Amino acid sequence: MNWSMYTADRTTHLKIVVVGLCAALLIAVVGISARSLNLGTDIMTAQSPTVIKAGGPVVFTDRSGPTIR
Repeated sequence: MNWSMYTADRTTHLKIVVVGLCAALLIAVVGISARSLNLGTDIMTAQSPTVIKAGGPVVFTDRSGPTIR
């Protein structure tokens, strides 16, 4: 085996290039399929949009005692 990039022969460099191209292709395919795969959320939101209404006012404190209003 060739353990150094300086002493590696032509086939070792070719293997490194092929592995790099395969990894880049795999990342591109996963990215494209993840972008186009939306599990039908566009269809569900087009038929019945989700509306979230605001509730009443809430007071938060970082003290352990009661809140004074």
